[in-house]
Amino acid sequence: MTKSYLITGGAGFIGSNYVHQLLSRGESVTILDNFSRGGAPRNLEWLEKTFGKDSFRVIRGDVRDASLVTESARGSDVIVHLAGQVAVTTSVVNPRDDFENNALGTFNVLEGARLSGRNPIVIYASTNKVYGGMEDVEVVEDVTRWHYKDLPFGAPETQPLDFHSPYGCSKGAGDQYARDYHRIYGLPTVVFRQSCIYGPRQFGVEDQGWVAWMMIAAETGKQITVYGDGKQVRDVLHVSDLLNAYDLAIENIATCTGQVYNIGGGSSNVLSIWTEFGPMLERLHGKPIPVARSDWRPGDQRVFVADIRKAERELGWTPKVSAEEGVEKLFEWVRGNKNLF
Repeated sequence: MTKSYLITGGAGFIGSNYVHQLLSRGESVTILDNFSRGGAPRNLEWLEKTFGKDSFRVIRGDVRDASLVTESARGSDVIVHLAGQVAVTTSVVNPRDDFENNALGTFNVLEGARLSGRNPIVIYASTNKVYGGMEDVEVVEDVTRWHYKDLPFGAPETQPLDFHSPYGCSKGAGDQYARDYHRIYGLPTVVFRQSCIYGPRQFGVEDQGWVAWMMIAAETGKQITVYGDGKQVRDVLHVSDLLNAYDLAIENIATCTGQVYNIGGGSSNVLSIWTEFGPMLERLHGKPIPVARSDWRPGDQRVFVADIRKAERELGWTPKVSAEEGVEKLFEWVRGNKNLF
């Protein structure tokens, strides 16, 4: 049966990809976006060219506007909340803006869902940054990467929360509000603590979206700066796998309502940000890539790998796109769309 979806941040990287997937199968979609991100107008143009302007609804507005969010939520069966401030560095420079976008914005979305009277499913895109620096977890240095000494599958959902940076605090506040709106109001919420998501339509910048950013920089001649030793490890997840996780949560809402899931590439899809990714990128680019070096940035974990086994057990979800395949796909998209950057 066709559902009515509200996608906040629906013109962003993840949002536009999900809107495309939903429209492709005939769902009813409303996008709520303030178009503050550089790629958002281009993503909207892509959706309009693909499906037609009348195939979905666009509300140009901000999740900080409580009355607008409440009005937008009316009639929705599913709300996927992707809007927000996305960079740790930006949150440090302007913590109030970060708080209002992420903590207050998420509160407004949850209130809008509660007041709609329809009890819609709410999927909240949280972040692995809610686990902080994980200083209590021992890491070991190898030739090309850091790795956890005693967590072969990565960090589980039971890892203690330790909000680090204003961004971690604001996203973590939304994370916990989403959980509690299920406990207190019975709202069917699901929290996805997402790792490094990458894929087409990602207009990455240095502060956020590092896989896409380095590809775009290499192809357009921009300076790449490697912070720290370049051996920092991240589990990477292709956006198509993330969207499948959203669909599975919605299909299995009776099982996963009120739950939290780590959603990332897991231990099978791990890359260090330069000592391993760099050679991959140089091979695809076809020549050496000069980089600048700088000190570690605040809050930059040496390792983050998500233990994704809970999602596998309860949702039947596992990543299908390997890191190697996904990186090649994204590179082909970047090279084929250089006019967009």
